[in-house]
Amino acid sequence: MPEQNAQSMSQQDCLVALMVAVSASDENIRTAELIKIQSAVNMLPVFADYDIDRMTRISKTVLDLFEQEDGLEALFGLIRDDLPERLYETAYALACDVAAADGKLAETELEFLAEVRYELNIDRLHAAAIERGARARHMV
Repeated sequence: MPEQNAQSMSQQDCLVALMVAVSASDENIRTAELIKIQSAVNMLPVFADYDIDRMTRISKTVLDLFEQEDGLEALFGLIRDDLPERLYETAYALACDVAAADGKLAETELEFLAEVRYELNIDRLHAAAIERGARARHMV
């Protein structure tokens, strides 16, 4: 894995950052959301060579950015810079799964997901399919 400098993130860091961001978007990080993030990192092939110890630093970075006035814009800038376009839909799917994990979608989470769709230029039809899949996976 290439060496990462302080300003750049690995593609896995970007995915973790987005999952943490959607969890924190309603100002209430729930256990179910944290378990979903941990599960994704432990199970999905895209995280096969990921150093799990980086999760804490990436999470802190996201929470620190959320404290800043233009933090969300900065977060999306980092993600667009460091996440390959081929993983944009993966990123959106992971964000949807985290948002749906606790069985509740707060208005702020829905707004955040809309922002993710916009920032990553996710096709509306593809987004609907991803959202439908997340809903089906988290149905009780």
